[in-house]
Amino acid sequence: MLEDNNVPHLSPFDAVRQVDEDGNEYWSARDMARLLEYAKWDKFKVALGRAQKACERSGERVSDHFLQSGKLIRAGKGAHRTVEDHHLSRYACYLLVENADPEKTVVALGQAYFALQTRRQELADTESFTSLPEDQKRLVLRSEMAVFNRRLADTAQGAGVIKPGDFQLFQDHGYRGLYGGLTENAIHARKKLRSDDRILDYMGSEELGANIFRATQTDAKLRREGIQGKQKANQTHYEVGKKVRQTIEELGGTMPEDLPTPGKSIQQIQYEEQRRIEQKRQPSLFDQEDM
Repeated sequence: MLEDNNVPHLSPFDAVRQVDEDGNEYWSARDMARLLEYAKWDKFKVALGRAQKACERSGERVSDHFLQSGKLIRAGKGAHRTVEDHHLSRYACYLLVENADPEKTVVALGQAYFALQTRRQELADTESFTSLPEDQKRLVLRSEMAVFNRRLADTAQGAGVIKPGDFQLFQDHGYRGLYGGLTENAIHARKKLRSDDRILDYMGSEELGANIFRATQTDAKLRREGIQGKQKANQTHYEVGKKVRQTIEELGGTMPEDLPTPGKSIQQIQYEEQRRIEQKRQPSLFDQEDM
């Protein structure tokens, strides 16, 4: 097995990585199509479309990660012509290989590569994350929770959790394991929330972190073990939640149901953050005089 620090030098994905004039990395979709062994652009565009939809579902703007472009290629008799292309971010490439043909060996290589590189970036960002104010941490983790919940929902559906009522029961099993028997409604009542409030929007960073761990580990276990059937999926979610709770206890941490409920919802923080950004953008009186 190759050491991690050797992967970037040997990976074909690094060989086609490009950097624009501003120093931002990107990958050409055309280069990725060849690398992922797609003989026809139309078939590759199917995978590209799925990746864009996954990007949209994750709450990211597609245009931030899939920049439509053109690529000059050589035609017959020395002529050149421009064909459709896209400049892809690292995240776009990750989504692309996740939605490409799983039968291709190079696709599995791509999944491993971009997962590794993304994890390295996460580790590099750890120091800056820990220095954020609590409200900022909540915004980051709540956004991640939305992504991981969507991924868990897709995996659970593949395991047989199809109907909305089935998924609610599936979610309750996870909460019961993590919260010492409390269902989502019971947690809602314990936090003294209004009927239209969502419990995830009233969790601090520590509580959100525990729920992210529950969701990601349940998703991984369902996929890894190929678990099928609603009852087995429910039991898996419960067991993972219970294991996370056990880990918190062993580390001397506070049980999630005993953590304080923030006074502000995620929506309130988002509104305040947007207002702060807008105020920064407003020109001063001196600026207005010069306009």
